[in-house]
Amino acid sequence: NMNHNLTPLISVQELIVLKQTTPIILIDASAGADSKEKYNQQHLKGALYVDLNTDLTDIKEDASKGGRHPLPSTIEFGKLLAKLGITVSSHVIIYDDKNSSNAAARFWWMLKSIGHKKVQVLNGGYQAALKVGFEMSSKPEAPLIAEAYPITTWKLPMADMNEVDDVRLNKEYLIIDARDKIRYDGIKEPIDLIAGHIPGAINIPFSTNLDADGFYLTPDVLKEKYLNALENKDKEHVIVHCGSGVTACHTLLAMAYAGLEIPKLYVGSWSEWSRNAKPIGKNL
Repeated sequence: NMNHNLTPLISVQELIVLKQTTPIILIDASAGADSKEKYNQQHLKGALYVDLNTDLTDIKEDASKGGRHPLPSTIEFGKLLAKLGITVSSHVIIYDDKNSSNAAARFWWMLKSIGHKKVQVLNGGYQAALKVGFEMSSKPEAPLIAEAYPITTWKLPMADMNEVDDVRLNKEYLIIDARDKIRYDGIKEPIDLIAGHIPGAINIPFSTNLDADGFYLTPDVLKEKYLNALENKDKEHVIVHCGSGVTACHTLLAMAYAGLEIPKLYVGSWSEWSRNAKPIGKNL
């Protein structure tokens, strides 16, 4: 059975062929204030909408405890999957309108983390599908209601704020900040309260996983890029974060696509760290 070796990414062309022969569950995970509106106007035919803030996150009142996009409980996530008609054997394809580099990657990570086998992200996302004339729709889509999805725990490795603080200056560990360089450098901070980065973290912006057209670089190129950065560190010694644990998943997806093991995700990310650490100006 080849399904166990599904590549994390699928091209629009492959999706068009797959749809003709295989029942799939297509998910639009576009995030942003007007995403649901845009989805209602036009989405890939058959796609169900998933909301980053209400479906893929359990937003708490205090972002200093867990950041802006903490994970929901596994029970709530199981209910969401049932509502979307996703069962253990479903083949799930996810896209968003940021070349699949935003909440699509987050939903992919969450499904991988509960042990879901058949899940892929659409390479290039909504834009790529639009470009090749993929069939679109503005009609509401009805999911097949499924049984509750049995989930025990998140299985992929994660780090919390204390672990990050303990290991960030340890040369045997590597902390990768996947935000744009301008945010890492503390020049501009559009979202969080304080600008800068976690002392000891290196910056590999998630956008550098993509080419000029918004497609992922080839597995070989990505593998070389990350192996150079990792310098043979064990996946348990590598922690990836971003602003709030969303685009960091894009880097984890890129690493998985490159055939590397998925390292630790620090979900709280800068949004949590910056609300707890004592600010030390620009030279954090």
